[in-house]
Amino acid sequence: MEVLHFPDDPRPPWLVHPVLALGNFDGLHRGHLKVVERVRRGAAEHGGTPMAMTFDPHPSRVVRPDKAQPLLMTKAQRLEALDRAGIGCVAVVRFTPELSHWDPETFVRTVLVEWLRVSEVWVGANFLFGHGRSGNFTILRTLGQRYGFRADKIDPVRYKEFVVSSTRIRRLVAEGRMDEAGGLLGHQFYIDGTVVEGKRRGRELGFPTANLRTENELIPPNGVYATTMTIDGIVHPSITNIGLRPTFGDTTATTIEAHVLGYSGDLYGQQVRLGFVQRLRDERRFEDVDALRAQIEADRRRAERLFAQLSV
Repeated sequence: MEVLHFPDDPRPPWLVHPVLALGNFDGLHRGHLKVVERVRRGAAEHGGTPMAMTFDPHPSRVVRPDKAQPLLMTKAQRLEALDRAGIGCVAVVRFTPELSHWDPETFVRTVLVEWLRVSEVWVGANFLFGHGRSGNFTILRTLGQRYGFRADKIDPVRYKEFVVSSTRIRRLVAEGRMDEAGGLLGHQFYIDGTVVEGKRRGRELGFPTANLRTENELIPPNGVYATTMTIDGIVHPSITNIGLRPTFGDTTATTIEAHVLGYSGDLYGQQVRLGFVQRLRDERRFEDVDALRAQIEADRRRAERLFAQLSV
């Protein structure tokens, strides 16, 4: 994937008739993928370059830092997901306090026209841009007519009875409703991280765990989850506890501990991906280690039944 940065990088000479998906693309959910699909089709029809444009940091971090929500994806995950979706070039706009004061026309003229010279721009139905979010699709289309590019939008995408949006998905993840969040995303909600040394409590119980250190901002609430862990490109079923290990009372910091079913290799130092399938239960304190061990065994059996239905 080619990644261009505004305002640092010049327009590359190989960029031909850019067809641009414009948005934040946090989570790259079903609605985003409709925009990406249309961009790819438009680029193929006209011999252009399919592109996406996103912002870093997220505009809310600059405009309303006190109200900014934790993001579904890191920047690296967003770029990887766009690449996987068939977008070979991404333009990352460095969102600054100065840029936040640009009116819609200044943004369009400076970034879309003078820098990229776009031929088409596609957005979601509710896309807003410019100072005070004063620019909408109607303004974008008018500016496109003025500056010589096509602007179009994708209607809201629904999954079952819900309109798909990053805001709704963040709320579902924050509530631990992982299967519903995955439905709107079109894929499991996942976090990436490094396996680090823990206190080996799981090993003592007969259920060795991988302790995950992650840079992801949004972590599901404390509890036990059916999860998958991707190790060296291979997806393994797992069970994950997020919380404070109240039975032992030896931590005040939240830990993420995953027991990979049927796996016996050494994971220390490895980069893994943890996908969340379904919440199994709340985290709670047990009277003794034997009661905890019995509950973990029950969790394992329940997760195995679930994975058998899902063919994981």
